[in-house]
Amino acid sequence: MIPKLKFNDKGLIPAIIQDAESNEVLMMAYMDKVALEKTLDTGFTHFWSRSRQKYWMKGETSGHVQEVKEILYDCDEDTLLVKVKQHGSGACHTGNRTCFFRSIDKKKK
Repeated sequence: MIPKLKFNDKGLIPAIIQDAESNEVLMMAYMDKVALEKTLDTGFTHFWSRSRQKYWMKGETSGHVQEVKEILYDCDEDTLLVKVKQHGSGACHTGNRTCFFRSIDKKKK
């Protein structure tokens, strides 16, 4: 059962995807109610693609699926934290384990 969540004006909610064992943040994507229902029904992450305007299951073409272990939501009820077992080499479409593989250097004063 989906709790009361605050979806934005486009019906979306950000979903932070985290490795259930290492706690490494793997990616961030958007879900709507249907994507969340598909995720709950199948046990694998499903998202709404804003660029393609369609649903997609993570790993549907690469085989690098995300098996859902737990779904949490924040105190404001407007962000999801999805803890997963990442299958395959990684979550990022670039081939990296995580989408967060680049950093911004601090300016030195």
